[in-house]
Amino acid sequence: MKKKLSFLQALRTSLFYLLLSCSVLIWGIVCLAVFLFIPYAWLMKGFIQPWCRFVVGLASVVVGVKYNITGLENLPKNACVIVSKHQSTWETIFYTGLIYPISNVLKRELQFIPFFGWMLALSRQVAINRGTPKEAFKQLLDKGSKLLKAGHYIVIFPEGTRTLPGQNGRFTRGGITLAATAGVEAVPVAHNAGEFWPKKGWAKFPGVINVVFGEPIKPQGSDAESIAQANKAAEAWIVTTMQKITSPIFLEKGNETTLSGS
Repeated sequence: MKKKLSFLQALRTSLFYLLLSCSVLIWGIVCLAVFLFIPYAWLMKGFIQPWCRFVVGLASVVVGVKYNITGLENLPKNACVIVSKHQSTWETIFYTGLIYPISNVLKRELQFIPFFGWMLALSRQVAINRGTPKEAFKQLLDKGSKLLKAGHYIVIFPEGTRTLPGQNGRFTRGGITLAATAGVEAVPVAHNAGEFWPKKGWAKFPGVINVVFGEPIKPQGSDAESIAQANKAAEAWIVTTMQKITSPIFLEKGNETTLSGS
């Protein structure tokens, strides 16, 4: 299902990108100028998190992309793995502005983008090389475990790439394996950001993104069977919740998908 962009909304979207580009340039330069001289916590709380909140607020005011959070009380006070639906760029920015300390699992190529990518590189993300799956999995467990021990929340998108609204990708076990290896809980999160901040194109559409945090899932062990069971539980919760929060126009016949069975 493809939404149509009105002329007024196109103007608002253009203004949004203009202001966003200016903010990336300004914040990027400031972060590069100060990161050698201030602690990591100051960099995150004083510069990177405020920028993320600015972008989320800018999207709300200029293009009407608002949000509603449900179940945030399910997020443990201690570090955990956040196993999230992935539809948009919005959720990565949103999580980083909402939670501290936090690290996202992302492809390392994103860190090479001028200014925006450089800010990512400064903020202790789990950058992996998706071109070499075995090495990427090792990087995930090594870097992720260290950051979890240091108290970081880790965000991972088990589908690996952004999906269209009403669709699901193959649900991999990396996030649950990381949680089992580190001995922490995994919290599934569902949202419908892709309806308003799509993965393709530049358009932004007004509406309310529903972000739902599920109850923590604790793998019973680090063996393959325990990981598979916990992974299926996380996937089932996300798929079921997505069917509840996704707009009916995106759940037309042919768009719905079933569990991957991974």
